[in-house]
Amino acid sequence: MQQSIVICPQSEIRLVMANLLPNVIICGFFIATLLIIHFLSDILKGTLGAFHTHQTLSQLVESQAKEYSWFLKLLVNCFGYSCVFVPGYLVYKYVQRTNYLEVCDKSLFQVAVRMCIKGNDLEPNDSLQVKSNSQTPPASAKLTALPSSFPSLASKPKRSSPNEVFLLVWCFGGLMVSYLTWGVLQEKIMTQKYYSFSSGERTHFKDSQFLVFCNRILAFLVALGWLQCGTTAKRHKAPLYKYSFASFSNIMSAWFQYEALKFVNFPTQVLAKSCKIIPVMLMGKILSKTKYEFYEYFTAILISLGMIFFMTGSADDSKASGVTTLTGVFLLAMYLVFDSFTANWQSDLFKCYGMTSLQMMCGVNIFSTIFTAASLSVQGGFMDSLAFASEHPKFIFDIIILSISSAVGQLFIFYTISVFGPVVFTIIMTLRQAAAILLSCFIYHHTVTALGVLGVIIVFLAIFLRVYCNHLLKVRRKRAECHKPKLQI
Repeated sequence: MQQSIVICPQSEIRLVMANLLPNVIICGFFIATLLIIHFLSDILKGTLGAFHTHQTLSQLVESQAKEYSWFLKLLVNCFGYSCVFVPGYLVYKYVQRTNYLEVCDKSLFQVAVRMCIKGNDLEPNDSLQVKSNSQTPPASAKLTALPSSFPSLASKPKRSSPNEVFLLVWCFGGLMVSYLTWGVLQEKIMTQKYYSFSSGERTHFKDSQFLVFCNRILAFLVALGWLQCGTTAKRHKAPLYKYSFASFSNIMSAWFQYEALKFVNFPTQVLAKSCKIIPVMLMGKILSKTKYEFYEYFTAILISLGMIFFMTGSADDSKASGVTTLTGVFLLAMYLVFDSFTANWQSDLFKCYGMTSLQMMCGVNIFSTIFTAASLSVQGGFMDSLAFASEHPKFIFDIIILSISSAVGQLFIFYTISVFGPVVFTIIMTLRQAAAILLSCFIYHHTVTALGVLGVIIVFLAIFLRVYCNHLLKVRRKRAECHKPKLQI
């Protein structure tokens, strides 16, 4: 006779509590961190003199001297990012030590934690492991930050000449329009004054973090929508926390880029982006032990020389002082460092987990949105920026177009690389940089001397020389591979 097993109500309650307790602890990490950071932010506000005022932390930082307020903003931003980093780190350690994923029953919460910590598979795709140093692409393949580190989105079908020309014009026009629009609006928002219809005064918008948030949340929504509409979605394998490192460096580089416009003009910033080859090479040496060719070192030196000529011959009188110039150079240098880290980290993720470009775009931008939203909430930047937008309607239009241009530009980047490859893409983006400098000088009346023009010419000649040598090297390697079987026979 079969006996039925009777479970005691108290035992059932204990079992439920045992399963819920780890989830409560994980949630407690986030709640405790938010309470501590809120308490510390109140102390910081009091230190800056807000005992008897209702100013936000963002407003208090902006009231400091311009030459040094950027440093306080940086500290406050990182303080806000800790709302995500600290509990995330504690959860990661807790899951590892308690074997949470193996012990707890499967639930939506457990699945979410698994996706963040382990991903869909416990191991990366074996066929996509990091290759040896000799097979690592040269630094010129990462010339323009994110785009070049993405693999092809699709195989290249055979096309007729008219279709080839049409697609090339379409990609060229899309990249030019989106990124030239983005560049003009970026400079306008950060350097020009907006007219207030309520007070009749003209004021600057100062919160670079809010611009980063707007750009990233729209880019995330565009990438997510594109993935949902796609018919050949590839299974995602990478742990989500892996994106947080590239996301942090990405928002830091974007913040430094916006903040630098307060101290140097836009042409200087555009040309400085060409110098990212140098930190990319350094990061490649440090992170991936990459070996580089002689022409890569030579062109890097030429680009640096051209940049020095340009900065010497394009001094902006409205921003010219020893402190502001050094501050602008430092901010640009930090932009290049963080941007080069982003490119190298994403390249390693592609090789290890084989995600698509849109999955990378979606993963990085969701963390960027979370980071910037947490930071803005801590310092009161949301309310300040929304109040500025309500008083300056033109600002709303500019920031919407800025964010759309950035998101659409990323899609054109992916499509151009998938259809024509990184060489054509690099040439288009180099031409775009030259057009951006000319357009900025024309619209905002920047003065460039003959020495500055010489610097621009040296930089772009070095870039084209780099692209040509890289292409020539690839052709020679392909020929050598084709002759290998014949030699062996």
